[in-house]
Amino acid sequence: MVPAALPFWLPITLLPLTGFAAVMGEWWMLVIPVYAWVIMSALDAIGGLNLDNPDPNSKTSLFWHLAVTWVWPPLQIITIFVGIWYATTAPHLAIHEQIGLMAAIGVTTGAIGINFAHELIHQRNRWEVTLGDLLLISTLYGHFRTEHLQVHHRFVGTPHDPVTARYNESFWHFFPRVLWQQIASSWAVEAQRQAKRGEPTLGPSNPFLRYWGGGLAFMALAYAMAGGWGVALFSIQAFVAILHLELVNYIEHYGLVRMKDARGRYEPVKPRHSWNASHRVTNWLLINLQRHSDHHYKPNRRFPLLQTYSTEEAPQLPFGYPGMLLLASNPLLFRRVMNPRVRAWRKQFYPEVEDWSRFKHPDHGEVQKV
Repeated sequence: MVPAALPFWLPITLLPLTGFAAVMGEWWMLVIPVYAWVIMSALDAIGGLNLDNPDPNSKTSLFWHLAVTWVWPPLQIITIFVGIWYATTAPHLAIHEQIGLMAAIGVTTGAIGINFAHELIHQRNRWEVTLGDLLLISTLYGHFRTEHLQVHHRFVGTPHDPVTARYNESFWHFFPRVLWQQIASSWAVEAQRQAKRGEPTLGPSNPFLRYWGGGLAFMALAYAMAGGWGVALFSIQAFVAILHLELVNYIEHYGLVRMKDARGRYEPVKPRHSWNASHRVTNWLLINLQRHSDHHYKPNRRFPLLQTYSTEEAPQLPFGYPGMLLLASNPLLFRRVMNPRVRAWRKQFYPEVEDWSRFKHPDHGEVQKV
């Protein structure tokens, strides 16, 4: 049985909260991160886990489930630019409150917008991919589509995937590393594809023209509305969104690796290669993103049909993503909670491996010895 569609519209509640914060000003700007991270984590504790699995071959219409991802792109763009307009014209907002408003919007565009973009770019029809591109470009992260589809899904759990966080690697080491490595890896992929087409690197088929051109267009609109300060506010929103995305990337595969077989090939991606979380409320908020083990196992599966897994099949996070993001911001506490789980994962799925020091991945920066 497919889960009801209405709970997956929970993300929409962030939009009126944003308007409320803008009107109230001052410390009310914190209502967005408090709602998204703290209140949702508390509701997870009350709502518990949802271990039900829908029939992945169900023919039930998913229209009302998917519609939330279709209506979000225009709502997000309106929110960003109304936010810039309001921040720079409302007399009661000081400069620090203007920054706070755009940072709060960045929490929404990162937690929800980029997450919805992730769902959309995995689809095969052009219009949904275009909607996903629009969301990513509005956070100046258009190259995520190339990197995610062509690099991350192919190389997850290997040294070739920048987004797989290494064991003992702190988020504050991970974040600057992935920023440039994702750009480099996605650019290399598109350059190779252009060469295979017999076209110049910056030929019309290279999506980087859309990634960059779209970003410049959005910044030009921000400039037309509020000059250089409008561009700065737009960039603050984008930075917070990117920071939020990379916090999620960090926790999704932390410390997990894929092994090579006797022929030197990496094993197929399995549910064990992603951290799974079955927390009910935050899976509503994040349209089942936390059922990440199944997403990597079956990347084309629509979010209402994603499966959850038991501890025998996939490693489990102790909290939903909002709680994990707060944990990841404190490297010492994060390691204390997660490193024992990584070591348990190793013993469970790869008991034959005795020396894990070879998985330090020195090519991605020095990481503490296992």
